[in-house]
Amino acid sequence: MISRKRFAAALAVILMTLGSLTAAAKQGKQNQTADAGARERAVLWTRPDDIKTRNLYYGPGGAADAPQGVCTFEKEDRKGTSPKFIVRDENGVRWKVKLGPEARPETVASRVVWAVGYRTNEDYFLPELHVEGLPDHLRRGQQFVGPNGIVRGARLKRYLPGEKKIGDWRWGGSRFTDTRELAGLRVMMALINNWDLKDDNNSIYRVKHPGGSSRAEEIYMVSDLGASFGTTGLDWTQRLSKGNLKSYRNSKFIDKVTPQYVDFNVPTRASIIHIFDLPAYIMRLRLRWIGKRVPRADVRWITQFLEQLSPQQIGDAFRAAGYSANEVDGFSGVVEKRIAELEKIRGPLAAVRYPAKSPIRASRSSSAAAN
Repeated sequence: MISRKRFAAALAVILMTLGSLTAAAKQGKQNQTADAGARERAVLWTRPDDIKTRNLYYGPGGAADAPQGVCTFEKEDRKGTSPKFIVRDENGVRWKVKLGPEARPETVASRVVWAVGYRTNEDYFLPELHVEGLPDHLRRGQQFVGPNGIVRGARLKRYLPGEKKIGDWRWGGSRFTDTRELAGLRVMMALINNWDLKDDNNSIYRVKHPGGSSRAEEIYMVSDLGASFGTTGLDWTQRLSKGNLKSYRNSKFIDKVTPQYVDFNVPTRASIIHIFDLPAYIMRLRLRWIGKRVPRADVRWITQFLEQLSPQQIGDAFRAAGYSANEVDGFSGVVEKRIAELEKIRGPLAAVRYPAKSPIRASRSSSAAAN
């Protein structure tokens, strides 16, 4: 029989060997991931050379990608605060349906942000959507379901082929930190009053393009834009906070302008009633920096793209979300007024020259894997 000492020694050798093999396999996997990351191009913004001809009624997906016919229910999505579920249309395309107060403002926001070069989801709004196979009672959003599977006020987000979500990115620490592209995105969030700037509303998608190319892209985007065109922070009710013309019109846009920086009024703290959820209240207080001390040169940079948008294009974005004619005029007027305010922020910028493209700084590349 094997003595206890020999057995213990043999067991120790086996465990050490297994540990070494596991560490080697883990290191190999990390090296493969790092190598893959090195081959992938990170994209937050792409220069829009066609702004004046961009169709803001159909948005980034265009008319060709719009949902087709009757949809079939697949499952509910319990994440987030808005009612959501997954469907498949007659062409086999999968869509995430969002209902409630975020459906219309998110449709608009995706178009306005995309218009100036940022990546957004392909969103479409349907006043009525016919869905077959709905359960007898949705866990959330049943109030939007009528007879014969007709769902009212639906925003549909298209699942793109070759696209996979691989994580979230942080406003305060990503490979785009300190770039003009990120500063421009902060301006865009203030322009549309998107106050819900939690990091988990930011997504990174890995996209493999058709055609046999082995190089994928990592797309950085604000993937939840529903808390837009209302108040500058979480208010007493969802109705006031999102897609509310009166709230949007009466809100302050710019707090302060200095020779170097611009302070915007978005996001503000949540209404005092939300202090009873103290962790969430404090979290929103910590988001306020996103709208502060935006370099004035970067404000001017993004404004040169915004000022190319026509009133017709801006109005089309709101028409696409099913707003009434009066609401379209009202919301569009506020957006146009805010762009005019940005145009006034010129200052001593004659020496500033921007290249046609702004690649990520080489010094940032080595730290990207850590983020």
